[in-house]
Amino acid sequence: MPTGNKTPPEPFIMVIFGATGDLTQRKLIPALYALHVEQLLPPRFFVIGFARHEKSERQFRAELRNAVKQFGRVPLEDSAWKTFSRKILYQRGEYADPAAFRSLARRLALLAERNHMPANHLYYLATPPETFGPVGDALRASGLSRSRRDGWARIIVEKPFGYDLESARSLDRRLSAAFSESHTFRIDHYLGKETVQNLLVFRFGNSIFEPLWNQKYVDHVQISALESIGVEQRGRYFDRLGTLRDVVQNHMMHLLTLVAMEPPASMDATAVRNEKVKVLSALRPLSRECAPADVVRAQYAPGRVGRKRARGYRQEEGVAPDSRTETFVALRTYVDNWRWAGVPFYLRTGKRLAEQVTDISIHFKSVPQALFDTGGAPLYPNMLSLRIQPHEGISLRFQVKVPEMRMAVRPFQMDFTYQDAFGSRPPEAYERLLLDAALGDPALFIRDDEVDAAWRFLTPVIEGCEGAGAPTVTYPAGSWGPVEADRLIERDGRRWELLTPPEHQHAIRECKL
Repeated sequence: MPTGNKTPPEPFIMVIFGATGDLTQRKLIPALYALHVEQLLPPRFFVIGFARHEKSERQFRAELRNAVKQFGRVPLEDSAWKTFSRKILYQRGEYADPAAFRSLARRLALLAERNHMPANHLYYLATPPETFGPVGDALRASGLSRSRRDGWARIIVEKPFGYDLESARSLDRRLSAAFSESHTFRIDHYLGKETVQNLLVFRFGNSIFEPLWNQKYVDHVQISALESIGVEQRGRYFDRLGTLRDVVQNHMMHLLTLVAMEPPASMDATAVRNEKVKVLSALRPLSRECAPADVVRAQYAPGRVGRKRARGYRQEEGVAPDSRTETFVALRTYVDNWRWAGVPFYLRTGKRLAEQVTDISIHFKSVPQALFDTGGAPLYPNMLSLRIQPHEGISLRFQVKVPEMRMAVRPFQMDFTYQDAFGSRPPEAYERLLLDAALGDPALFIRDDEVDAAWRFLTPVIEGCEGAGAPTVTYPAGSWGPVEADRLIERDGRRWELLTPPEHQHAIRECKL
């Protein structure tokens, strides 16, 4: 039976452009297989993989079977895979070749006719960003972007959406010539993660926290998205972007808006996204001079990850030997509105760090007077931590009396994890997002004005850092980042901090980076 409150969408055909790439194998097909096993896809459903490589459908299916076995949340089961694999087709073609798209159009029409399906088409751009525009143009020219009386046409666009403000606007104009805004789904997998969605429930479904969620009680907010891996096989691609474009403009901005937004009038997609845009519009502009007091850009150097030696970023395949592209960013910003006036938001994200962890922590103000004996230990302020990965959950730190005769106070940590509470892993982000796109639900996708507002905030910083020749500092691979990131927050009398459940503290330690 279907799980949760989702019902299967009406029959549709999904076309994945870039079907032989890493994203398709690691995320998209494992997600579709999980939806199939959990009966959240309609019986009449097909996937057409569209890519430049020459290969047979048998070969394509075999590669995807191995991918599901290696990367899938739902274990591979022979009978389920046999049924699912019959729905997988392959077509070779160039992304801007009119003949290839005319051939695709004929195949889609024939497939729908033979299976008595409406002309419902979901296109996924799992291709390099420079092909987004050409694919959109080709879909429009071939008539495949038009929704018809007997069906709809929707497009899912991966990040990054643009390279800066002007290129994002140019791409938006290009895609909007083919697809309306209501049929354009800009995807960011962070928004499909369980804890990110739970943040809204946590804030607006519990009366004990929302009254404290403001400048009267909150000292500052930290948002961390740290990765232990390097650029892997993405060196050539990543070297053109850097962390500000690849992570801060999308992932970090989305997390910030969900923390800082006002209560929406309803959970309707329009109402939620309106509030997110208001937050981005209220961000205090950062210095165009790439001032280290506000922004730290860094690049990983050779080091050790665990017991293994790790090469530096400039030694990675596809990276220029004199590259100044940043692999780490830390910045401080403010949301200049009534709720958050004067509260700093500290953001940090980077690659090849000591641990993988994504965390949002709310640091409350200290008590006005220290009344209790702490035995010389500091009286830690209350802290609320929402862990997005790994070990998704929530931790709360508060003060307690030690059970002994004297009055001694120590911090105590209360923990909630999804695994312990519900006994199973939550759905993968792509499972939820692909299903929502097929259902036409845009709530967890990014609207055009949200993309525009994020780029308006970050483009001056990017231009300032790159145009002024601002130096990119380094940090050893396997460390917690550059010392300059410590100084950014320590100048304000604060420090980077993480909370983690006790059973996982061997993996992620509370740290001062």
